[in-house]
Amino acid sequence: MMTGNEYKESLRKIHPRIYYMGEKIDCVVDHPMIKPHVNSAAMTYDLACDPMYENLMTATSHLTGKKVNRFTHIHQSIEDLVNKVKMMRMIAQKTGTCFQRCVGFDAMNATFITTYNMDKKYGTNYHERFKKWMTYVQENDLMIAGAMTDVKGNRSLKPSKQADPDLFTHVVEKREDGVIICGAKAHMTGMANSHEMLILPTTNLLDGDQDYAIACAVPVDAEGITHIFGRQTNDQRRLQGDLDTGNSEYAIVGGETLTVLDHVFVPWDRVFMCGEVDFAQDYVARFAAYHRQNYGGCKVGNSDVLIGATSMIAKMNGTRKNSLIKDKLTEMIHLAETMYCCSLACSYEGVKEEAGSYYVNTLLANEVKLNCTRNMYEISRLAHDIAGGFIATLPHEWDLNNPETGKWIEKFFVGNEEYTARDRIKIARLLENMSGGTALAESMHGAGSPQAMKVMILRESNVEQKEQFAMDLAHVKL
Repeated sequence: MMTGNEYKESLRKIHPRIYYMGEKIDCVVDHPMIKPHVNSAAMTYDLACDPMYENLMTATSHLTGKKVNRFTHIHQSIEDLVNKVKMMRMIAQKTGTCFQRCVGFDAMNATFITTYNMDKKYGTNYHERFKKWMTYVQENDLMIAGAMTDVKGNRSLKPSKQADPDLFTHVVEKREDGVIICGAKAHMTGMANSHEMLILPTTNLLDGDQDYAIACAVPVDAEGITHIFGRQTNDQRRLQGDLDTGNSEYAIVGGETLTVLDHVFVPWDRVFMCGEVDFAQDYVARFAAYHRQNYGGCKVGNSDVLIGATSMIAKMNGTRKNSLIKDKLTEMIHLAETMYCCSLACSYEGVKEEAGSYYVNTLLANEVKLNCTRNMYEISRLAHDIAGGFIATLPHEWDLNNPETGKWIEKFFVGNEEYTARDRIKIARLLENMSGGTALAESMHGAGSPQAMKVMILRESNVEQKEQFAMDLAHVKL
């Protein structure tokens, strides 16, 4: 397993083509816009090497029998599913942000099951290919970006019906030694500082969509790949200092890219699906359930930080002992712990698949994320309510550091005299950046938008059985 520093050094050895603000980035480790995201991901490596967190951060590989970083592990028990959630909450408490490895983690676990099922039906050898690649990932402790979301174009049309065929990632050529793919993947969390990407379909596919049923592993610096790093709320603050970013070491949310795949070659031993449209829907649903499971871990860990910041700002404002403030803080805790309960529930209700790995309860996993799309907004609203309007009008940190203006800021931004104005501003900036803009949009649409969860909840809830319960009690026979 790698340490955080070893992870950073490994990124210096690869050379992805990444652009930001019209310029090519030479090294993500040193670039001020991406460096905090690298730091956050590095935490997943350092904690795995810390004996205090070994139980949560590591597991024993069923492929090699060796100890591996849990982010490269295929779940082998209910305990693995539960420890995943607890691990994510713990890391989020330490970083206050996204640490980016969960998307690839979930894609690998979904692929393990799907390749087994495809091989069983069609006699293909995808599963053995995938296990060989997984062994490589574990042995080298690689960070894998889960590349699921296509840009989608006209949402009313299936992939093969789009005006531009590249709006969904697809195979454009099959060769004796591999395939050539074209397309793009959007909102790629952690892609800029990953080693490889695991590409999988983004939607249910029908007959005629065979070229779009592609799953494969590709290095992030493979020929034909261009990454365009996306903007985030207040991102330019990172170039102007540390205080106004709120969380200068780890930033807010994971860094995302638009990843363009322009005639990228993939050898057959890295192809794990090619044309099996009948498995696309199940593949997507499994990935989505694994990923939605996470949100009661990572988002609750982030909420722990936000609740702490809100409580501190109330102390600094001199309002912490007010019963109304206590009631609102209690509501924030209730909303967070409700999400955590859902994540634990879908994990404890998980099942062993025929492939040998463990899978979460699909219904409850979708409940996790649907709650998150609402609860994170309410937690943030309550944080704003308690903090007060000054979080939206604070002066620039350069003015705080300017002797001519800093003395007035230090004087007039004091609340409770037990705390300095500078410390009050630091906590306020953390709260501001964690509770708005990109962070909220990610809580809404990350791992799927609300309607996607509602579709799965209705599909999984067995309404017909509930109807029968009612008819039995009412003595209705049809």
